[in-house]
Amino acid sequence: MSTAAASPQAGQEEEAASMTTPTSSPSPNEPGERPLDGAVVAVAGAAGPAGRAAVLRLAEAGATVVASDADPVRLAEVVDAARYAHGGASVTGETVDLLDLGAARAWADRTEKEFGRVDGLIHLVGGWRGSKTFADAPLADWDTLHNLLIRTAQHTSLAFHDALLRSGKGRYVLISAAGASKPTAGNAAYAAAKAAAEAWTLALADSFRKLGGEGGPSAAAAILVVKALVHDAMRAERPNAKFAGFTDVKELAEAITGLWDRPAQEVNGTRQWLTPKP
Repeated sequence: MSTAAASPQAGQEEEAASMTTPTSSPSPNEPGERPLDGAVVAVAGAAGPAGRAAVLRLAEAGATVVASDADPVRLAEVVDAARYAHGGASVTGETVDLLDLGAARAWADRTEKEFGRVDGLIHLVGGWRGSKTFADAPLADWDTLHNLLIRTAQHTSLAFHDALLRSGKGRYVLISAAGASKPTAGNAAYAAAKAAAEAWTLALADSFRKLGGEGGPSAAAAILVVKALVHDAMRAERPNAKFAGFTDVKELAEAITGLWDRPAQEVNGTRQWLTPKP
């Protein structure tokens, strides 16, 4: 996972004053043979290993991918890699300060205006801070993780809420950690931040449920839970490591793409474990 732009301006949180009723729209699966042909999916934190894997897999599945990250150089590499791997894929990238609610809203608005719809927001903004003991935990770690793990989830969910409803098949995806359910002494700030981001995402799911009425939600918010992530470069650096319980970023990308395979009612408000429960 990657990090958000570390601007001190978090923006002013405000409730969506004009939530719209979902309109009927063609399913992303209808226009072509690939599972996400016709879908438009935004990826926040796209320049890290998990973001790269997600962008590549979504492009392979036929989605138009709109990627963002705080690092423009690494983001450009990811966009170029996806375009090269899947000739003709529609993959764009832009730097967005996700600690600014106004910037997040503008990104959502631009994406929907340019492509006509938004069918997904994948939240891959990450970061980690830990300590040897509970007593040694610096509270400054909480400030950092609050911005990276919670504030960016708040801003992206508020910004994309209405567009995901209008999609008719919207998905909001948060990547969380098993430690949120079983915190350890040295991971207090990280586990607490992940747990808070999960709670926020489940509240988003409840919004989708309520706005769906008797017909059920047309959009879904889901949480994918991992112990930790592993990728090829990590294995190359530590060839003898077992990485027990870790989830490969390619497996994570496959799980993300698969969230459109099931109806929103089955996906909304779920915590899906990609590692054994602690």
